[in-house]
Amino acid sequence: MKIKNSYLFLYMVLISIYSCAQTKQTISEQLNEKQIKSDSNFIYSNFIAGDFSYMDIDVLDNLYIIKSNQLKKINAKGDSAGIFNDVKKYGNPTLLDISNPLKILLYYKSFSTVVVLDRFLSFRNSINFRNKNIFKVKSIATSYDNNIWIFDEQDYKLKKINDAGSVLSETNDWRQIFDETPTPTEIKDNDGFVYLYDPQKGFYIFDYYGSLKNNLAFLQWEHIAISNNKIMGFVNNSLQVYTLNTLSLKTYNLPTFFKDYQDIKAMNGKLYLLKKNGIEIYKIK
Repeated sequence: MKIKNSYLFLYMVLISIYSCAQTKQTISEQLNEKQIKSDSNFIYSNFIAGDFSYMDIDVLDNLYIIKSNQLKKINAKGDSAGIFNDVKKYGNPTLLDISNPLKILLYYKSFSTVVVLDRFLSFRNSINFRNKNIFKVKSIATSYDNNIWIFDEQDYKLKKINDAGSVLSETNDWRQIFDETPTPTEIKDNDGFVYLYDPQKGFYIFDYYGSLKNNLAFLQWEHIAISNNKIMGFVNNSLQVYTLNTLSLKTYNLPTFFKDYQDIKAMNGKLYLLKKNGIEIYKIK
């Protein structure tokens, strides 16, 4: 009986040693993975598994992802904060505007239609621009006062409309203002200004009364984001960060392990990579 107990005790000790070794090996592998996926500027932080076709991040660190016909909002704690189950009602959306976390816009250019959602991603209303005699719109954004900015490419005017599609204000015809008329592909409303971006001509910054305040000749930037007094974008395999109050531009060269991604975004001091199997998140130093 004592011999059997001794064998049993020895067996349990060996199992314990093996389990500890396996645990140490797993922790070591995880640490090595983080080291491999980190450099002096980008520190590996988190991974969200899933087969997503789209991602974006708002100023409150809410993450928006699209999978199949579903748009999902995940808050900074990783909890689900809203779901919209009819993303493809008008086909694939041309853009998703989350510049105001309280009012989300899904724009379908082919149908000249914008779908308006609330902060929980519940349907509020939709606007058909053609019904409002607006026929050519590429870029839209939520305004600071909960209305909608659009750039009307037929009139060459920046316009603010309400949820009924009525025009509340508009700039002068840009063909009368500029020698070479910009055609903005993106609109951002942030910190008291409206930013319109034309990759061929740069940023055009307006106040809320439609007066041009500045032009920044940053060309061919992609995946634009604006937050915390910074304009961020990607060009030539680098992240560009322009700080508005100091007028300083910082360049981060992207590391070689940033590859095979479908989308990339920098926001709130973090960098997000959308890959086939999920989203990698890095802290920017």
